[in-house]
Amino acid sequence: MTALQLAIVNTGLVSSVGLSAPAACAAIRAGLTNPTETRFVDSEGQWIMAHAVPMESAWDGRAKLLRMATRAIEECLGDIPREDWTGIPLILCVAERSRPGRTPGLDDELFAEIQQQLQVEFAPASLIVPQGRVGIGSALLRAREFIARTPGSRVVIAAADSLLTWPTLRALLSEERLLTPGNSNGFMPGEGAGAVLVRAAEPHDQLLCLGIGQAMEPAHITSGEPLRGDGLAHAIKAALGEAELQMHEIDFRITDISGEQYYFKEAALALSRVLRVRKTGLDIWHPAECVGEGGAFAGVAMLAVANASLRKNYARGPTVLLHAANDAGERTAMILEFRRH
Repeated sequence: MTALQLAIVNTGLVSSVGLSAPAACAAIRAGLTNPTETRFVDSEGQWIMAHAVPMESAWDGRAKLLRMATRAIEECLGDIPREDWTGIPLILCVAERSRPGRTPGLDDELFAEIQQQLQVEFAPASLIVPQGRVGIGSALLRAREFIARTPGSRVVIAAADSLLTWPTLRALLSEERLLTPGNSNGFMPGEGAGAVLVRAAEPHDQLLCLGIGQAMEPAHITSGEPLRGDGLAHAIKAALGEAELQMHEIDFRITDISGEQYYFKEAALALSRVLRVRKTGLDIWHPAECVGEGGAFAGVAMLAVANASLRKNYARGPTVLLHAANDAGERTAMILEFRRH
C-alpha cells in the first residue's frame, strides 16, 4: 500500500539571516551569513562566534525559544483565520533530552507557553518530539498518521532550538566540536525556529513529501566505531522505497551538515551505498553554512529552503532528498517533489 502523500502548504522561519521564511531563504540562496560574538570565550581566550537571532529584546533561554516559535507559527498559519487554529494539532520539535545544557521545561512548559502567547489551544492530538535534528522525520510520520485517519485535517509542525547557552557551549568545547581559530573540524553554533503546515495532497501545484525513512547508525559520532554510513543509507533507501524512486532520479540534496568532517564523510559513504546508476552532479545544500548548527531547528529549515527553491524554480530539478542525523545515531531521510498540475 502506497503511503499517504503529504503536501507542504506553508512555512515560517526565524533565523540569524532573516526573521521570515522569504527573507531567510533568500539570504541562504545568496550564501549570506551573520555570525556575531557571544558573551563566552574558548580555552584560548577567544570570543566564541555564533549565529544568534536578532530580536527586539534581549531574551534568552526558554523565553527566546518561545518568541521565535510563536513568530514562526504565526507566519506559517497566517492564511488561516485564528479561530480555526484550535482544530489543528501542533507537533513541536525540541532538543533531545541527552543534550548537555538542555533548556529546562521543553517537554511541558514551552508548549503551554506557546499556546498562551498565541492565545489559542491546539488540537488534543498535539505532541512533543524531543529528537533534535532528526525530529522533523518523526514529526512528519506522526502528522501523516493523523491526517490518514482524519480526512481533511491539517497539522502544523514547529521547531525551536538554541545551542547558545554556556553549559552547551562548554560541553561542545570540551569535545573539540566548535569551530574556533584552533579547530577547523567543527561547527558554528546557532539558533532559530521554524514551522511548516501540512495536509493531504490535492490536485494542484504543490510540494509533496513522497517518502520518509528512519534508521539507527551504530557508529555515531562519539562511538569510536569505524563509520560505514549504513544507518543513513538505510534511511535513504526506506524513503526512496516509499517514494517509488531510485537515487539517480533525485535532482539535489539538502542536509543538516554544519561543518564537522564526520557528517560530510557519512553523507558521501551513504550516497556510495545507494546510488547505483552513474549521475553527473548531485548538488548538496547545507543551510547551516548560513544559519549555524541549530539543533531541532535544522529540520524545518531544510523544508523551508526546499519549499522556496522548488516553488521559485531555482533548484536543479523538482525532486529533492533531505537527510538529517543526530549525535545519538538516529538518522532520517525525506523525499520531496514539486508537482505542477
